[in-house]
Amino acid sequence: MSVVTLERPAALAVELAAPPAPLLSMRGVSKTFGAGSTRIEVLSNINLNIREGEFLAVVGFSGSGKTTFTKLLSGLETPDAGEILMDGEPVRGPSPERGLVFQNYSLLPWLTVRGNIALSVDRVFSKLSRAERREHIEHFIQLVGLGHAAHRRPHELSGGMRQRVSLARTLAMKPRVLLLDEPLSALDALTRSSMQDEILQIWEEERQTCLMITNDVDEAIVVADRIVALNPGPNASLGPMFTVDLPRPRNRTQLNHDSYFQGLRNAVTNYLIAVRKRSREREAARETLTPITLPNLEPQIPSLPSKFITG
Repeated sequence: MSVVTLERPAALAVELAAPPAPLLSMRGVSKTFGAGSTRIEVLSNINLNIREGEFLAVVGFSGSGKTTFTKLLSGLETPDAGEILMDGEPVRGPSPERGLVFQNYSLLPWLTVRGNIALSVDRVFSKLSRAERREHIEHFIQLVGLGHAAHRRPHELSGGMRQRVSLARTLAMKPRVLLLDEPLSALDALTRSSMQDEILQIWEEERQTCLMITNDVDEAIVVADRIVALNPGPNASLGPMFTVDLPRPRNRTQLNHDSYFQGLRNAVTNYLIAVRKRSREREAARETLTPITLPNLEPQIPSLPSKFITG
């Protein structure tokens, strides 16, 4: 029997063989602080590709290096090993292309809402006229719903309003990548849910690439396209990547009764519980100096449903 081989056109073959390049990537990134006996190994061999226009959530534990993670991506910290690339070029330092929203607001207390936002606009868009900058500032004040409070200073604002100012200040720089370092962790439950909705609404309008650090699995599922687990430190590394195959916009009340949401929540939570248990057992073994073979230190990580896992 003869075999007929059909050749794919060269142009098509190249197109199919070359997936879109990531906008931002981490390749073998490791980070330590201190030296000698005070040396702390925070992150180890981090490999991650962030796609243009996606919303990626990184879920991890306290002390696992989540803030260091975002500072590395923003350029505020440099890796000890590996490299961070944006558009294929090494990240050498901070840039308006990567805007970082901190957990603690980081507002200047002597400036008003308008003044704090103007600080970043005047620096990034210095070539615009004064009237154009003013219009730009007012747009982002309205975008986060603070038109009525534009004249107030941080001490006159609630926690949620301060975080809105911080978000508006970063968004006003028009970054290509928005980095959110646990921006909602200090807020009460109702304000946190409201801010999640606002962040998603802004993301839908602006369509910036967004990475959010969080320790809340439900929050990650509500906002993200993909979720990646950051394993406990020291030497924290990335765990599996989970796909969030849920239509937008997402309604929390409906999600609570959605079987896919429940299954994804269980898969992520069970992985985090298992990896934390393994980390604690390793720490206990080191503290007691008891010789324990590796198999005894490795509780079975739960089998994760393949429909939730992505590359």
